[in-house]
Amino acid sequence: MIQDVTIAFIGPGVMAEAMLSGILKKELTKPELILTSGPFIERVEELKAKYGTQPFTNNREAANKAEVVILSVKPQRVEKVLEDMKGSIRPDALVLSIVAGASISKISRCLGHDIIVRAMPNTPAQIGEGITVWTSSSTVSEEQKKIAQSILSAFGQEIYEEEEDYLDKATALSGTGPAYVYLFMEAMVDAGVHLGFSRRIAERLVIETLRGSVDYYDNGVEDTRHLARLRNQVTSPGGTSAEALYYLEKAGFRTAISRAVWAAYQRSRELGQDADTHPPE
Repeated sequence: MIQDVTIAFIGPGVMAEAMLSGILKKELTKPELILTSGPFIERVEELKAKYGTQPFTNNREAANKAEVVILSVKPQRVEKVLEDMKGSIRPDALVLSIVAGASISKISRCLGHDIIVRAMPNTPAQIGEGITVWTSSSTVSEEQKKIAQSILSAFGQEIYEEEEDYLDKATALSGTGPAYVYLFMEAMVDAGVHLGFSRRIAERLVIETLRGSVDYYDNGVEDTRHLARLRNQVTSPGGTSAEALYYLEKAGFRTAISRAVWAAYQRSRELGQDADTHPPE
Protein backbone atom coordinates (compact mmCIF):
# COMPACT_ATOMS: atom_id res chain seq x y z
CA MET A 1 0.00 0.00 0.00
CA ILE A 2 2.60 2.60 1.04
CA GLN A 3 5.88 0.82 0.31
CA ASP A 4 7.14 3.51 -2.06
CA VAL A 5 5.75 6.47 -0.10
CA THR A 6 8.17 8.83 1.66
CA ILE A 7 6.96 9.78 5.14
CA ALA A 8 8.30 12.74 7.12
CA PHE A 9 7.76 13.01 10.86
CA ILE A 10 7.86 16.61 12.03
CA GLY A 11 8.55 16.24 15.72
CA PRO A 12 10.56 13.10 16.63
CA GLY A 13 9.05 12.50 20.09
CA VAL A 14 7.78 9.38 21.84
CA MET A 15 4.54 9.10 19.87
CA ALA A 16 6.34 9.66 16.56
CA GLU A 17 8.73 6.84 17.45
CA ALA A 18 5.79 4.59 18.33
CA MET A 19 4.26 5.31 14.92
CA LEU A 20 7.42 4.76 12.89
CA SER A 21 8.21 1.62 14.87
CA GLY A 22 4.75 0.25 14.06
CA ILE A 23 5.09 1.17 10.41
CA LEU A 24 8.40 -0.67 10.16
CA LYS A 25 7.19 -3.72 12.12
CA LYS A 26 4.28 -4.05 9.71
CA GLU A 27 6.77 -3.56 6.82
CA LEU A 28 4.60 -0.83 5.32
CA THR A 29 7.63 0.99 3.97
CA LYS A 30 11.44 0.96 4.07
CA PRO A 31 13.41 2.72 6.84
CA GLU A 32 15.20 4.96 4.35
CA LEU A 33 11.85 6.34 3.20
CA ILE A 34 11.05 7.59 6.70
CA LEU A 35 12.41 11.06 7.52
CA THR A 36 12.51 12.39 11.09
CA SER A 37 12.94 16.10 11.75
CA GLY A 38 13.43 17.99 15.00
CA PRO A 39 15.50 20.74 16.60
CA PHE A 40 18.01 18.38 18.27
CA ILE A 41 20.43 16.47 16.04
CA GLU A 42 21.10 13.96 18.85
CA ARG A 43 17.48 12.77 18.83
CA VAL A 44 17.12 12.29 15.08
CA GLU A 45 20.53 10.59 14.95
CA GLU A 46 19.36 8.29 17.74
CA LEU A 47 16.34 7.29 15.63
CA LYS A 48 18.61 6.75 12.63
CA ALA A 49 20.86 4.41 14.63
CA LYS A 50 17.87 2.51 16.01
CA TYR A 51 15.66 2.24 12.91
CA GLY A 52 17.69 3.35 9.88
CA THR A 53 15.58 6.45 9.25
CA GLN A 54 16.86 9.67 7.67
CA PRO A 55 17.68 12.49 10.16
CA PHE A 56 16.84 16.17 9.59
CA THR A 57 16.95 19.32 11.68
CA ASN A 58 15.25 21.43 9.01
CA ASN A 59 11.49 20.85 8.96
CA ARG A 60 11.01 22.54 5.59
CA GLU A 61 13.61 20.35 3.93
CA ALA A 62 12.15 17.14 5.35
CA ALA A 63 8.55 18.10 4.52
CA ASN A 64 9.43 19.03 0.95
CA LYS A 65 10.80 15.54 0.28
CA ALA A 66 7.73 13.69 1.58
CA GLU A 67 4.41 12.50 0.17
CA VAL A 68 3.06 12.09 3.70
CA VAL A 69 3.95 14.64 6.39
CA ILE A 70 3.10 13.59 9.94
CA LEU A 71 2.80 16.43 12.46
CA SER A 72 3.76 15.18 15.91
CA VAL A 73 4.88 18.32 17.72
CA LYS A 74 3.60 19.63 21.06
CA PRO A 75 0.32 21.62 20.88
CA GLN A 76 2.05 24.71 22.31
CA ARG A 77 4.55 24.76 19.43
CA VAL A 78 2.37 23.74 16.52
CA GLU A 79 1.45 27.18 15.22
CA LYS A 80 5.06 28.38 15.01
CA VAL A 81 6.22 25.10 13.45
CA LEU A 82 3.46 25.21 10.83
CA GLU A 83 4.05 28.84 9.91
CA ASP A 84 7.78 28.13 9.54
CA MET A 85 6.88 25.27 7.17
CA LYS A 86 4.38 27.26 5.09
CA GLY A 87 5.03 26.79 1.37
CA SER A 88 7.29 23.76 1.85
CA ILE A 89 4.62 21.06 1.50
CA ARG A 90 4.16 19.43 -1.90
CA PRO A 91 0.78 20.43 -3.41
CA ASP A 92 -0.47 16.81 -3.50
CA ALA A 93 1.09 15.68 -0.19
CA LEU A 94 -1.01 14.32 2.66
CA VAL A 95 -0.56 16.03 6.03
CA LEU A 96 -1.46 13.77 8.97
CA SER A 97 -1.67 15.53 12.33
CA ILE A 98 -1.73 13.92 15.77
CA VAL A 99 -1.48 17.28 17.57
CA ALA A 100 -4.14 17.53 20.30
CA GLY A 101 -6.58 20.41 19.82
CA ALA A 102 -5.17 21.56 16.46
CA SER A 103 -8.16 21.67 14.13
CA ILE A 104 -8.02 21.02 10.40
CA SER A 105 -8.85 24.68 9.68
CA LYS A 106 -6.05 25.86 11.97
CA ILE A 107 -3.51 23.56 10.31
CA SER A 108 -4.72 24.59 6.88
CA ARG A 109 -4.49 28.31 7.68
CA CYS A 110 -1.02 28.12 9.23
CA LEU A 111 0.39 25.73 6.64
CA GLY A 112 -1.31 27.05 3.49
CA HIS A 113 -2.30 23.49 2.59
CA ASP A 114 -5.67 21.73 2.69
CA ILE A 115 -5.08 17.97 2.23
CA ILE A 116 -5.23 17.06 5.90
CA VAL A 117 -6.02 14.09 8.10
CA ARG A 118 -6.42 14.78 11.80
CA ALA A 119 -5.99 11.88 14.23
CA MET A 120 -6.01 11.31 17.99
CA PRO A 121 -4.07 8.21 19.11
CA ASN A 122 -3.37 7.36 22.75
CA THR A 123 -0.26 6.25 24.62
CA PRO A 124 -0.85 2.45 24.34
CA ALA A 125 0.10 3.01 20.67
CA GLN A 126 3.66 2.78 21.99
CA ILE A 127 3.18 -0.98 22.44
CA GLY A 128 0.93 -1.47 19.41
CA GLU A 129 -2.25 -1.45 21.52
CA GLY A 130 -3.53 2.05 20.78
CA ILE A 131 -6.92 3.24 19.62
CA THR A 132 -7.03 6.17 17.20
CA VAL A 133 -9.99 8.25 16.09
CA TRP A 134 -9.43 10.17 12.86
CA THR A 135 -11.11 12.33 10.25
CA SER A 136 -10.12 14.11 7.06
CA SER A 137 -10.69 17.26 5.05
CA SER A 138 -12.88 16.98 1.96
CA THR A 139 -9.81 17.31 -0.29
CA VAL A 140 -8.24 14.04 0.92
CA SER A 141 -8.58 11.41 -1.80
CA GLU A 142 -9.78 7.85 -1.20
CA GLU A 143 -6.25 6.60 -1.89
CA GLN A 144 -4.84 9.00 0.71
CA LYS A 145 -7.48 7.86 3.21
CA LYS A 146 -6.29 4.28 2.68
CA ILE A 147 -2.70 5.39 3.27
CA ALA A 148 -3.72 7.17 6.49
CA GLN A 149 -5.67 4.10 7.61
CA SER A 150 -2.65 1.86 6.97
CA ILE A 151 -0.37 4.14 9.01
CA LEU A 152 -2.80 4.48 11.92
CA SER A 153 -3.60 0.77 12.10
CA ALA A 154 0.13 -0.02 12.34
CA PHE A 155 0.10 0.78 16.07
CA GLY A 156 -3.37 -0.33 17.13
CA GLN A 157 -7.00 0.01 16.13
CA GLU A 158 -8.50 2.97 14.27
CA ILE A 159 -11.97 4.49 13.95
CA TYR A 160 -12.93 6.96 11.22
CA GLU A 161 -15.45 9.72 11.99
CA GLU A 162 -16.97 12.12 9.46
CA GLU A 163 -17.38 14.99 11.94
CA GLU A 164 -14.23 16.64 13.26
CA ASP A 165 -15.78 17.46 16.65
CA TYR A 166 -15.40 13.77 17.53
CA LEU A 167 -11.62 14.31 17.59
CA ASP A 168 -11.93 16.65 20.58
CA LYS A 169 -14.28 14.13 22.21
CA ALA A 170 -11.81 11.32 21.56
CA THR A 171 -9.02 13.47 23.03
CA ALA A 172 -11.04 13.71 26.25
CA LEU A 173 -12.10 10.06 26.38
CA SER A 174 -9.46 7.79 24.85
CA GLY A 175 -6.56 10.22 24.37
CA THR A 176 -6.57 11.40 27.98
CA GLY A 177 -8.16 8.15 29.21
CA PRO A 178 -4.94 6.38 30.27
CA ALA A 179 -4.34 9.19 32.81
CA TYR A 180 -7.70 8.46 34.46
CA VAL A 181 -6.91 4.75 34.55
CA TYR A 182 -3.48 5.31 36.12
CA LEU A 183 -4.91 7.65 38.76
CA PHE A 184 -7.54 5.03 39.64
CA MET A 185 -4.84 2.35 39.83
CA GLU A 186 -2.65 4.60 41.98
CA ALA A 187 -5.55 5.17 44.41
CA MET A 188 -6.18 1.42 44.63
CA VAL A 189 -2.50 0.72 45.28
CA ASP A 190 -2.42 3.36 48.03
CA ALA A 191 -5.50 1.74 49.58
CA GLY A 192 -3.74 -1.64 49.47
CA VAL A 193 -0.70 -0.18 51.23
CA HIS A 194 -3.03 1.34 53.84
CA LEU A 195 -4.47 -2.15 54.40
CA GLY A 196 -0.96 -3.46 55.10
CA PHE A 197 0.30 -4.85 51.79
CA SER A 198 3.77 -3.90 50.58
CA ARG A 199 3.60 -1.47 47.66
CA ARG A 200 5.07 -4.11 45.36
CA ILE A 201 2.36 -6.65 46.22
CA ALA A 202 -0.38 -4.00 46.10
CA GLU A 203 0.74 -2.91 42.62
CA ARG A 204 0.76 -6.49 41.37
CA LEU A 205 -2.72 -7.16 42.76
CA VAL A 206 -4.12 -4.02 41.15
CA ILE A 207 -2.42 -4.49 37.77
CA GLU A 208 -3.48 -8.13 37.42
CA THR A 209 -7.03 -7.32 38.56
CA LEU A 210 -7.31 -4.63 35.90
CA ARG A 211 -5.74 -6.79 33.20
CA GLY A 212 -7.93 -9.77 34.06
CA SER A 213 -11.10 -7.65 34.15
CA VAL A 214 -10.46 -6.30 30.64
CA ASP A 215 -9.59 -9.77 29.32
CA TYR A 216 -12.74 -11.17 30.94
CA TYR A 217 -14.77 -8.52 29.12
CA ASP A 218 -13.02 -9.21 25.78
CA ASN A 219 -13.49 -12.97 26.05
CA GLY A 220 -17.14 -12.83 27.08
CA VAL A 221 -20.11 -13.77 24.92
CA GLU A 222 -21.30 -10.72 22.96
CA ASP A 223 -24.74 -10.42 24.59
CA THR A 224 -23.34 -10.73 28.13
CA ARG A 225 -20.65 -8.05 27.80
CA HIS A 226 -22.72 -5.24 29.26
CA LEU A 227 -20.56 -3.50 31.86
CA ALA A 228 -23.35 -3.23 34.41
CA ARG A 229 -24.04 -6.95 34.05
CA LEU A 230 -20.38 -7.79 34.60
CA ARG A 231 -20.31 -5.53 37.66
CA ASN A 232 -23.39 -7.26 39.03
CA GLN A 233 -21.65 -10.63 38.69
CA VAL A 234 -19.24 -9.64 41.46
CA THR A 235 -21.75 -7.74 43.60
CA SER A 236 -23.56 -10.01 46.06
CA PRO A 237 -26.43 -8.47 48.06
CA GLY A 238 -25.06 -7.18 51.34
CA GLY A 239 -21.52 -8.22 50.39
CA THR A 240 -18.17 -6.47 50.25
CA SER A 241 -18.56 -5.26 46.65
CA ALA A 242 -22.00 -3.82 47.39
CA GLU A 243 -20.59 -1.93 50.37
CA ALA A 244 -17.63 -0.58 48.41
CA LEU A 245 -19.79 0.48 45.44
CA TYR A 246 -22.23 2.22 47.79
CA TYR A 247 -19.39 4.43 49.05
CA LEU A 248 -18.10 5.14 45.54
CA GLU A 249 -21.58 6.21 44.40
CA LYS A 250 -22.06 8.27 47.57
CA ALA A 251 -18.74 10.03 46.92
CA GLY A 252 -19.86 10.95 43.38
CA PHE A 253 -17.43 8.65 41.58
CA ARG A 254 -19.40 8.53 38.32
CA THR A 255 -20.05 12.27 38.37
CA ALA A 256 -16.37 13.04 38.98
CA ILE A 257 -15.31 10.89 36.01
CA SER A 258 -17.97 12.43 33.77
CA ARG A 259 -16.98 15.96 34.76
CA ALA A 260 -13.30 15.20 34.23
CA VAL A 261 -13.93 13.93 30.70
CA TRP A 262 -16.09 16.98 29.97
CA ALA A 263 -13.37 19.31 31.29
CA ALA A 264 -10.79 17.62 29.05
CA TYR A 265 -13.15 18.01 26.08
CA GLN A 266 -13.61 21.72 26.78
CA ARG A 267 -9.85 22.18 27.08
CA SER A 268 -9.29 20.40 23.78
CA ARG A 269 -11.74 22.79 22.12
CA GLU A 270 -9.98 25.76 23.72
CA LEU A 271 -6.65 24.62 22.26
CA GLY A 272 -8.20 24.70 18.79
CA GLN A 273 -10.18 27.91 19.36
CA ASP A 274 -7.69 29.98 17.41
CA ALA A 275 -8.90 28.30 14.24
CA ASP A 276 -12.44 29.55 14.88
CA THR A 277 -11.35 33.15 15.45
CA HIS A 278 -8.97 33.15 12.46
CA PRO A 279 -10.69 31.43 9.53
CA PRO A 280 -8.56 30.16 6.63
CA GLU A 281 -7.81 32.73 3.96
